[in-house]
Amino acid sequence: MSLLTGKTVVVSGVGAGLGHQVAAAVVRDGGNAVLGARTEANLAKSAAEIDPDGAHTAYRATDITDEGQCEALAALARKRFGGIAGVVHVAAWDSYFGGLQDADFATWQSVIDVNLLGSLRMTRACLPALKERGGSVVFIGTQSSVAAPSQVRQAAYAASKGALTSAMYSLARELGPHRIRVNTVLPGWMWGPPVQAYVQFTAHTDQVPEEDVLKRLTERMALPDLATDGDVANAAVFLASDLARAITGQSLLVNAGELMR
Repeated sequence: MSLLTGKTVVVSGVGAGLGHQVAAAVVRDGGNAVLGARTEANLAKSAAEIDPDGAHTAYRATDITDEGQCEALAALARKRFGGIAGVVHVAAWDSYFGGLQDADFATWQSVIDVNLLGSLRMTRACLPALKERGGSVVFIGTQSSVAAPSQVRQAAYAASKGALTSAMYSLARELGPHRIRVNTVLPGWMWGPPVQAYVQFTAHTDQVPEEDVLKRLTERMALPDLATDGDVANAAVFLASDLARAITGQSLLVNAGELMR
């Protein structure tokens, strides 16, 4: 069974990692994927890999801090495929590291503008189409918003994603009468370009094999392997599908059992 047959899903933040995997999973499961990200070359590359004949993808360069660009991406989805059944928010600023003592609050504000307000802008741009038939909004959060990792400090990222998860509860109530569901996927460490880079950097810095760095990450998990970008994408597709029709206002951890609750 194809989970998303005939459904059109807007995916923000499509690059080489999770966004690409989400868009690929949408098309794999029978849907149409409308891709947004700031860099058009990345979008073109992703769309060509996912959907060589272009029948089930469309894309537009989109900065989610710009409301007009969010509305243009939503308009593209409606024009090309006739509606919107889901939105998966992958776009995020996750490359600013540090805690409170060394915080640059101007940068914190920018992180919040992307991760919290940007996701809300993109959601609002899609609301007229979602209200027509109902649908699903899926935020990609982070496990670090509920359990800070010891290996790195990403306080701004965690705080912004925690705020987004809090917003989810209000949106689930507000949009529920329109049969619009709102949920969040909370990944932990997941194997993809950012974690690959972390493992390589740490192995080089500590002068140890990469396998040793991976072992440090996986030894606290119930399962012996890291979740992958593809695993997180599959969770997002499930929440966007009709199989999750009675699920809203929920956070789903995808973390190989590192944190259980």
